[in-house]
Amino acid sequence: MPRLALLVTALFLLLAPAAQAETLTYRFGPIHVTPGQNTIEFAGNDLKPPGDGWITRFKPNLTYANGTAPRVDVVHLHHGVWLSNLQPLFAAGEEKTEIRAPAGYGWRHRADDVWVMNHMIHNLTPTPADVYIDYELDFVPAGTAPMQEVRTLWMDVMGTQIYPVFDVHRGAGGRDGRYTYPDESRQRGYARHRTTIQEDGVLVGTGGHLHPGGLWTDLHLERDGRRVRLFRSRAKYFEPAGAVSWDVAMEVTPETWRVGVKKGDVLSVSATYDSRRASWYEVMGIVQAAFSPGGTGPDPFAVDVDVRGRITHGHLDENRNHGGLFSGLKDPRRLLAGPMPNGGRIGIRNFVYGRGDLLLTGRKRRPPTVRRGRSLTFVNRDARQGIMHSITSCRAPCNRTTGIAYPLADGPVRFDSGNLGFGPPGATAAAQRVTWKTPKRLRSGLYAYFCRVHPFMRGSFRVRRG
Repeated sequence: MPRLALLVTALFLLLAPAAQAETLTYRFGPIHVTPGQNTIEFAGNDLKPPGDGWITRFKPNLTYANGTAPRVDVVHLHHGVWLSNLQPLFAAGEEKTEIRAPAGYGWRHRADDVWVMNHMIHNLTPTPADVYIDYELDFVPAGTAPMQEVRTLWMDVMGTQIYPVFDVHRGAGGRDGRYTYPDESRQRGYARHRTTIQEDGVLVGTGGHLHPGGLWTDLHLERDGRRVRLFRSRAKYFEPAGAVSWDVAMEVTPETWRVGVKKGDVLSVSATYDSRRASWYEVMGIVQAAFSPGGTGPDPFAVDVDVRGRITHGHLDENRNHGGLFSGLKDPRRLLAGPMPNGGRIGIRNFVYGRGDLLLTGRKRRPPTVRRGRSLTFVNRDARQGIMHSITSCRAPCNRTTGIAYPLADGPVRFDSGNLGFGPPGATAAAQRVTWKTPKRLRSGLYAYFCRVHPFMRGSFRVRRG
């Protein structure tokens, strides 16, 4: 019977007239991005097909008014989620994966569906900008061709959260230099990454979302005590330095991929990051799958469905500035030591560290000195304008040009302040504080750091023996 059902479905798709899709282009905006902005926003979105029908393709982008995409090291789309009736329909990050339903399938759209745009646009500079979230939809009007419905299954390693992030520390995981969340997080009984199928059907496509440093997401299925991997969405890096930047494309399943699922099956997801090169803060591991209720497909325990995926684009021009070149900034290791600041406090104001900032001149540029066993206290004065900053260790001299691949959180001694600032609880990258103290355990020597929210900000301090 399953083979007969598959044959009937195949004949239906072959004999049915091809769906005549029209391409609809939308520009959400303008969105005014303030200096240093890195906030999560929600807004109503009326930019959707005007009538009933089926969406068969989604292609996202972030652009200026003239249609060009901003350089990713200047302004980038941390994430965008297109919600329909409060449920995730499509999503995108700076990897800008194109989503396409297989022939004969589509996401059902009704004219009275309520859309909301959730976006997080990151301005890495002190210069404001106006940008648009552009997207293309291929749309088949209702009644023009027979279609089978697909729905988005949203699966996240962190479960359902507005800002679902976790940290990957350098050296975490095994000797292979990789860290998989949640498998290696040592959280007994963790289940947020699991989703139970509510009705029989078929999966017809899937793909993952990661941040720089990410290697792949895995999608597994569990049934009656058995477990099988359905798909590994690998990150294809075009970045010359390797898995360290947004110069990447994620693999998605091929057009013919199908997996039959049953009510009660459990899907689980995981995300694997490189932990040898650097630490990766506030990263994600998300998998979207297209599910067709009532459909049929191969039994993953009888057929090997875990095939190699395909990417939806190549290198994007907005990822052209990789950084890491000679900048003319002083090597802090060769600077004279500066004194301990008054009260041991270093203010951050107008995107500048008050002492030890490599962009300063004269004595203020000298690395402030603290005795071993004591701390310097950083205070973010820019938080009053809604601007967050961090103090994150990097490998000295940490003074080369800023780009998508430089600097990295690769200091030989790991420390990170979190994003000093405030925001809505549960919906912000902010640490909900404006101060941070350097660790008292640091040994004597020079320590370089940068702001991972605004990576052009660089500084250093010294620890000396008491």
